This record gives sequence, C-alpha cells and structure tokens, in this order.
Amino acid sequence: MNKRSLSVCLLFLSLFFSAWTLAAVELNEDVPETYIVKKGDTLWGISGMYLKEPWLWPELWDANPQIDNPHLIYPGDELYLVWIDGRPHLRMRRGRDVKLSPNMRVTPLDLAIPAIPLDQIGPWLIKNRVMDADEINSSAHIVAGDERRLISGPGDTIYGLGPFPDGERAYGIYRIGQNFIDPVTKEYLGYEVRDIGNAKLVSSNRDKVTQLEVTRIAEEVMNGDRLLPLEERVLDATFHPRAPDKEIVGGVMIAVEGGLTQIGDMSIVVINKGKRDGLQIGNVLAVYQAGRHVYDKISQSNVVLPDTRAGLAMVFEAYEKVSFAIILKTSRPLQIFDVVKNP
Repeated sequence: MNKRSLSVCLLFLSLFFSAWTLAAVELNEDVPETYIVKKGDTLWGISGMYLKEPWLWPELWDANPQIDNPHLIYPGDELYLVWIDGRPHLRMRRGRDVKLSPNMRVTPLDLAIPAIPLDQIGPWLIKNRVMDADEINSSAHIVAGDERRLISGPGDTIYGLGPFPDGERAYGIYRIGQNFIDPVTKEYLGYEVRDIGNAKLVSSNRDKVTQLEVTRIAEEVMNGDRLLPLEERVLDATFHPRAPDKEIVGGVMIAVEGGLTQIGDMSIVVINKGKRDGLQIGNVLAVYQAGRHVYDKISQSNVVLPDTRAGLAMVFEAYEKVSFAIILKTSRPLQIFDVVKNP
C-alpha cells in the first residue's frame, strides 16, 4: 500500500462501536435537540458536542433500523435526541437518498463523516517506527554514495552493507532518532526510526556491498542511514474507543511530534506503555498534569497537590514497550511527562 493510498483510506475510515455498559452518559448543557450534519464534521466532534465524555458515545448512539450501518453518517443527515427509560439516545434521519444493498453501497464512502481526522495519523505511521537495538544492529546501512557524495538524492546510486533478504527489491531509508527512556523506571524502551526516503535494489551480493538507487527522499540521504525492507502497514480499519482492560500504572507522555514542549488537540504523542502493559489500539486514556510540590508553612512540610485532569488521548499504534496516541481533547496546555491514566 503506497503513501497516497494509505492516506486516502484513512480519510474513509468510519467508527463502529461495541456496546459496553461503562457508565451513565452525562450530556453537556444546552445540547441541541436536533443537529444537521455538515461537511467537515467528525464523529468525535459531534460526540463532544453532546457528551462530557465523548468516548462514551456507544452509550448514547441508538441504532436506526432504517439503515444497514447506523455509524456511517453523511452531510445533510439529521441527528435528534430521544429519551427512553430516562436515558438519552441519539437517532438519525437520512437527509439525502442513499441506496443500500447487502453487497454494495452506491454512495461513495468518502462522503461519510470520519471518526476523527485520521489523515493526521497516517503520515505519522508511515514516517515512524520503533525498533530495539538488536533489530537496528542487524539491519543494513548505507556505506557510501555515488561519486563519493556524503548526501544523496533521487536518482543517485548508494551502496549498502549488511543483510538484504532474498526477494526484497524495495527498501525504506531510515535514520535512527531519539532513544525512548522510561522516566519512571529508567528502562530503555526502544529507538525512534524516522523515514528518510526509499530505494530500489540494483544489484545484490548477499551480505556484501549492495548497489541501490534512491527513488524518493523526505530528507537528504546520508551515509549511516539504515536500509529496511518496506513493510506493508495494515491499519485496523475500525477503531473501538474504550478504556484499557488493565489499570495503567506509571504512564507518562515521553515525546511529542516535532519535539515541541506544548501539546494541544490532535497532537501526536509517545507514551511509555505498550502491549506488554495491556495497551491496545483504540484505548482511551485520561491525561493529567502532575500535582505540584508546595511547602506548607503551618505544618512546615512539603505537600504534593493532586494530579489535575487536563485531556483525553487515544492509542492508535501500540508497540511492545511504547505506544503512539493522538490527543483528542484538552482543557489546558499539556506538556511532556504529564501523566496518563485509565479514564
């Protein structure tokens, strides 16, 4: 799957929710009795308009028997609130003709309202990996450029040294980035591996020097950059926002895209917890600002203030020891080393 296809597919993703009985939903004040879906809306944004906790959307949505998939909504559709047994439910009236059949949807899916702006996630997944030291040390690397160049571009020849698997013709060019370290345990969690470009195999000598041609660059290709077989990034086309099954202890945000210090809505962050800790794609985490240490003059002792809830994040990629998450909602500016917990 190429970058364009992946980005386009991400725009077409729609959210299907499983029915968890987690908590009674709490509506925001002055929510509209009816709402006409507009172009540019997202399901997350609409749920945030109605709910104080948007990830509890499954508790609000009420399946409409008139359509096959009630979670695909389109501009012009009318959403309206009803109350059943004292609980609010959201239903929908089609605001346009949509032909449905068991095998085919005539209306293009690109008109459907996406869950969240996933086009912001796609490039991050394409450009970034997390690898451990052993994986990096066992990968091929660039030893020289064409005509003794230190920097190469599209069309240039480069020479790689290391293992080149049989049958692999296309390679990604990557640069080793920061080493993620758990600020709590001081454990090494893995290295950020950043996309630099692509190359195609010209001639292979197995574990000897191998000739390749640079086909794409995002940055200048340099000696020492790593050569990794291109992997097909298969994304889960369905996100199920939900709380983690396990309690997340000691979770913090350890990095943010672009190396910024301030984190806001739709920022991409790295969390020091991964699959081994029970995190899965779609898990929702509450973000807390760590309580400050203050000195109490009366007791003449240091006091730690409680953590303050300040945002909400959703995991969209989980590795063994770290995860990538997107910040869905903030009530105040967030920072690196802010705490993440079960919502």
